[in-house]
Amino acid sequence: MNSVSTFKDRAAGALYGLFIGDALAMPVHWYYNTEALKRDYGTVTDYLAPRNPHPDSILWRSSYSPQNASVDILHHQSEYWGRRDIHYHQFLKAGENTLNLKLAGELLRLLQNQGAYSAKQWLTHLVNYMTTPGNHNDTYVEEYLRHFFTQYGQGCNLMECGRKDENHIGGLSLMLPLLIVFARDREYAVKTALNHMALTHGGPAMHSGGKIMARIITDVLHGRKLESAVFDHYRNENPGDIKQPLESLFEFPDQVVVGKHFSSACYMDQSIPATLYLALKYQQDPEQGLIANTMCGGDNAGRGSVLGALLGAANGLSCWPDRWLNGLCHPPVSVSLTSC
Repeated sequence: MNSVSTFKDRAAGALYGLFIGDALAMPVHWYYNTEALKRDYGTVTDYLAPRNPHPDSILWRSSYSPQNASVDILHHQSEYWGRRDIHYHQFLKAGENTLNLKLAGELLRLLQNQGAYSAKQWLTHLVNYMTTPGNHNDTYVEEYLRHFFTQYGQGCNLMECGRKDENHIGGLSLMLPLLIVFARDREYAVKTALNHMALTHGGPAMHSGGKIMARIITDVLHGRKLESAVFDHYRNENPGDIKQPLESLFEFPDQVVVGKHFSSACYMDQSIPATLYLALKYQQDPEQGLIANTMCGGDNAGRGSVLGALLGAANGLSCWPDRWLNGLCHPPVSVSLTSC
């Protein structure tokens, strides 16, 4: 891998990696049976379109009943809820992002248009985006959004509608655009990113895991070696719960590590070490790292977005193959802001 010399290049690599990791995993998102994943899609090395049936889908168990018409966030997709075998992202195209990353893209465009960050302005934009039919074509709307709009529909203050007990790695994808855009000022970037995440993903698990990942990524963006940043901010932040060194797991197959040693599900205590394991193992081969993550199944889109940001920060934009860069349906916009 070529050496990376500029902060700007590392930031671009991280930002694109965030979107690439999600888009690559999208068609096989939440496949927990990795044999079924291989049977249905083979080894995923390129962007693919999802298709039905999704054998591990539990969309039929999910529900959302809007308090009134003004907080309808499912729109025409509501007819697919409660049905078995429906792919969560059934109508997305190859190279398209899931709703979480669509929202990350909306945040970047808002920053570009407004020239500054405002939490209230973002939440107002979120409400308008989610309640306007046709803004996205994703069937699945995650639980945190359903909670948010249930609270909002009941008259809750916009700034207080988020969950206070969230525990899903997908929430990190909502803070990472801010972290990357403002990363020249480390403390401002970390504080702003964590506060933004807490608008929808509150609670100690999110704050702790988000802080660890935010500090690792900002350090790497400033040129620090990935191993050193992981040691300081992952192992040293957990002195009473030190796991075996992640490097000691390299001898095992990835689907054993992410599936047996650590769950492939979304929960922070498992997904954070799983993501860092893949980042350390594939830091010299980011392309293979995102492929390996995708083939591990589970919440591979949530892990993939964070892993892509890590590997892109460590290696710069050129680490991503042209087919992935050019194949994104909605690549991230470039935003240049100061921290004030």
